[in-house]
Amino acid sequence: MDLSYEKEFTRVHRQYAGQDTALREAACFRVMYPQLLPEMLQEDAFAGRTLVMEYRGVGFTPDITLYGQPHGMGYFYREDFFIKALQEAQGCEAEEIRAMMAYWQTQNTTHKVKSRYTDRIREYLPSDSFAGDVGVGFPLYRMTGAFVNYGLLVEEGLPGLLKRIAAAPQNAYTQGLADMVRLLEDCAKHYAAQARELGKGAAAQALENIAARAPSTLREAIQLTWLYNCVAGMMDYGRMDVYLGDFLARDLASGTETRESALEMLVGLWRLMVARKTVYHGRVVIGGLGRPNEKNADEFALLAMEASRIVKHIEPQLTLRLYQGQDRRLYDKALEVIATGATYPMLYNDEVNVPSVMSAFKIPPEDARQYLPFGCGEYIIDHKSFGSPNGVINMLKALEVTLFDGRELLKGQKMGLSEGGLLAFDTFDQLYSAYKRQVAHFIEVLAEAEKLILVETGRDAPFLLMSLLYDGCIDSGRGMLEGGLPWLGATLESYGNINALDSLQAIREAVYEKGLISRETLLRALENNFEGFEAERQTLLSAQKYGNNLPQVDSLGADLHDFEARLIRDQAARVGLHSLLMVVINNSANTFLGRWTGASADGRKAREYMANANNPVGGMDSRGVTAMLLSLAKFPNAHHAGTVQNLKLSSGLFRDAPGKVRDLIDTYFDLGGTQLMITVVSRGDLEDAIQNPERHRSLLVRVGGFSAYFVTLEEDVQREILSRTLH
Repeated sequence: MDLSYEKEFTRVHRQYAGQDTALREAACFRVMYPQLLPEMLQEDAFAGRTLVMEYRGVGFTPDITLYGQPHGMGYFYREDFFIKALQEAQGCEAEEIRAMMAYWQTQNTTHKVKSRYTDRIREYLPSDSFAGDVGVGFPLYRMTGAFVNYGLLVEEGLPGLLKRIAAAPQNAYTQGLADMVRLLEDCAKHYAAQARELGKGAAAQALENIAARAPSTLREAIQLTWLYNCVAGMMDYGRMDVYLGDFLARDLASGTETRESALEMLVGLWRLMVARKTVYHGRVVIGGLGRPNEKNADEFALLAMEASRIVKHIEPQLTLRLYQGQDRRLYDKALEVIATGATYPMLYNDEVNVPSVMSAFKIPPEDARQYLPFGCGEYIIDHKSFGSPNGVINMLKALEVTLFDGRELLKGQKMGLSEGGLLAFDTFDQLYSAYKRQVAHFIEVLAEAEKLILVETGRDAPFLLMSLLYDGCIDSGRGMLEGGLPWLGATLESYGNINALDSLQAIREAVYEKGLISRETLLRALENNFEGFEAERQTLLSAQKYGNNLPQVDSLGADLHDFEARLIRDQAARVGLHSLLMVVINNSANTFLGRWTGASADGRKAREYMANANNPVGGMDSRGVTAMLLSLAKFPNAHHAGTVQNLKLSSGLFRDAPGKVRDLIDTYFDLGGTQLMITVVSRGDLEDAIQNPERHRSLLVRVGGFSAYFVTLEEDVQREILSRTLH
């Protein structure tokens, strides 16, 4: 293995020990780029491809995702990479590798964060990620969900940004910013030379131009934003119709481009996004309130949806924001594209979401109109707030440890508050109150961890390229996590909510109200994973279930949802953040977390998947799609930062009754629905895809906050999707 890069990166990081973190970060980037930039290929419409960071042993990136899960942030260290290198090394080379390993084991950013944990955080948040632990909650180590001011980038260009930096108060941070802008200029020149060698004259000219001045054409604006995004290691693309719409309009008016050639460029850009394989990211947002030039933006949005029809893939995650009075062509085009089996665009309801964001973030309407969903559905405010790191709470696991006096079922570990367990609660209200205290305990610890992660990460790195385009950072001379951001916040991902709700309802009905199952029997049934207790399981399964427009269970669900959202929101002031907000999303974590959760009182067996986000448990919504959407619409929206609603509709419904589909979506949004992610499939396709995957390699499904080719998913994830009701 060639370790020359790792050696040089380590040398520079050591050299800058004790110096300002901005200077160190800029110097380390100089080691990484342009040498780690993948070569431009003949078929590439623009320069820049997926970075090779995950294939190196050390480096710097906001979020390195390995094996499908968040792995690290800032300065990362791949121990598995070095172990493999060590196996192939001999003599002095092996000693040098061991020395690098010893250095990076303590110098990587994630380790530095963890070393600052309090005893309380270590006790109750033992797990690092979706790695197989059984914890109720855990942090995610990543700095993702950045939506920066791409408009500023294309309006001023790299030379303009250098002038803006030069006009700000000078310090090490602004010096580091200037170094990074010059690095971007060098990367553009690096790719321009490659494009010339490939005979791609237009691409080469665009790259040479953006190194010298602000973009003047659509091609140049796309190239600059794409190159910036790749070098910065970011994975979302913001309100693209806003910052590229005027370029499209000018090019069309001047004859520089036609609609066909502009579409060809977008298709090429989309294919590069596919090649990045960010899986959970790749957000391109179009439509919505708060766009300064709607006419031009709308024309770009229509082309973007056509590009997603042509490049029917899991990325980019095209997102359409809708509002009353918007050009109806956008909605029509969205339904046309979805009907083809594409899972994009996702539909967001600004009429509900803008007021909700105002309330949750406590910001004025002009800022709330700039909300953007990232990742699997969390909201941030465009170039003013940041959405991660995230924490994770398993609400069903929290109920499990409440029922068993602080103990979990699969390994028998003590991990939660001890209040006597189910036998100590003579009424349902006592149980429900104890459960809320358990949830509150873990949320408080997670809030403390998230604040600590932000502080300690900011001490280790200013994240120069991201903060370059965030409001306030250049003018204040401070990094985004060091006071530069107007609003510093985080989110807390919540899973297992609906299984916890259905379990609580089943206990209320079967144990406390009807006396069909004793508390002792219920505990034994859960401990034995219902073996020998099938009659009791059927009783629990027959209890009222969420998703059927039933007042009692829906009311309990709305109360639990609002309790959790308010509790998380209120942690921000306690720990010193502008915002900390709940997100009820899904990135197949409902399945992963289910693997480490014991049998539950809704009739679910141990290690089985949990329900997807706010959606009913698969197959439990038995009263039709209208009843299901009515249940969804009852959850309050004033205190969270995003919830995911997946809807599986038959292709026959779209083909035979498109008006009915439109009426269904309109009614749901009119009732207060926040958004919909729609999968369109034919009956039997999913079942046949499991048996004959070779016939269905192009079958796309919404997993949760992301899409996937169905045949590539793990078996239990496939079964969870299959369990969802097809309407």
